[in-house]
Amino acid sequence: MPENGRRSPVSITRRTVLIGLGATALTGAGTGAYAVGVEPMRLTVTRYRLRPTAPWPSGLRLRIVALADIHACEPWMSLARIEGIVAAANALRGDVIVLLGDYVSGMRLVTRYVDAAEWAPVLGRLSAPLGTHAILGNHDWWEDKTAQARGTGPTIAGEALKRAGIRVLENDAVPLAIGGHTVWLAGLGDQLAFLPGRKRHGHPRIGIDDLPGTLAKIPDGAPAILMAHEPDIFPQVPPRIALTLSGHTHGGQVRLFGRSPVVPSRYGNRFAYGHVREQTDLIVSGGLGNSIAPVRLGVPPEIVVVDLGDAGSAAAEHAFFA
Repeated sequence: MPENGRRSPVSITRRTVLIGLGATALTGAGTGAYAVGVEPMRLTVTRYRLRPTAPWPSGLRLRIVALADIHACEPWMSLARIEGIVAAANALRGDVIVLLGDYVSGMRLVTRYVDAAEWAPVLGRLSAPLGTHAILGNHDWWEDKTAQARGTGPTIAGEALKRAGIRVLENDAVPLAIGGHTVWLAGLGDQLAFLPGRKRHGHPRIGIDDLPGTLAKIPDGAPAILMAHEPDIFPQVPPRIALTLSGHTHGGQVRLFGRSPVVPSRYGNRFAYGHVREQTDLIVSGGLGNSIAPVRLGVPPEIVVVDLGDAGSAAAEHAFFA
C-alpha cells in the first residue's frame, strides 16, 4: 500500500506525454529496450559555468548542486539508488545543495512505492556548507490525498523533508553568507499544486505560487537565486534575479537532435531543458526519475552542477557515472 494519505499516481495533465514517449521510444525494438531498460538507470553529472547577466559581486563564486524529480519508487528509483545519488552529490562539493521538487512517484508502473519516511532521511544525508534547501513539486501535492481534500498544506513530503533537517522554502527566501557576501535563495510555491478541475476552498487557480511576495523578501540590489519547480514562471522573473533553477519537464524524457517531441510546458521546447538566457538566466534540469512512463531517450538522469560567477562558458558539460 502507498503511504497513508497519498492518492494513487495520476496522469491528468501529462497523458499526452506518455503517448509521445511511447511512440518515440518504441520505434524500434532495440531503441525501445534501451529507452526503458538502460538510459533511465544511468546517472550523469551536467556542469554549467555561468556568469550572470544580473548584478553579481565581483570575484564571488558559488557552486550549486541541484537534484530534481527523484520520483521514488521501485524498481526505477529504489532507496539504494537514492543513496547512490546522495553520495554522488556530496562528492561534488557544492557550496549549497538544492532540491527542486517531485520526490513522490508519478507512475503506476511500479512494483513498490518508496514512502517519504524512507526517502527523506536518505536525502537528509546531503551535506554542503550552506545547507540543503528544497521546494515541492506538483506530484508532492497531487499524490497527497489529504492535502488535496483540504486545499492547503502541509504535505507529507514537505513535513518529511523538514524532519530530515532540510529547509523547505514555499514563497520564501533565506540569506546565504559566502565569501563576505550575502546571496539570497528563494523558493517558489508550486504552480500546479491542486489537481486541475478541483478549484475548491476558494482557490481561484491551481497553484500556490506567489512570485511578487517571494521576491519582496529579497533586499533591493542583493544577488539572488530562485528555485521554481515548473519553468513556466520564467517570463515573469525580473532581470535582477541572477539564476532560476527548475525541473519538472524531465527534458521531455525523450530528446532527439536537441528537441523533445512532447514537453509538459505551455512553452513547449522553449524551456524544455538546459540553459536559457533571456531577460536573465534559467537552467532546467532533466531530473533523475521518471513520470508517467519509465522511458528516457537522449536525456539521461542527471545531477546538475552550476558554478555561478565563473567566467567560463555556459554550455553544458556531461560526465557519465554509470
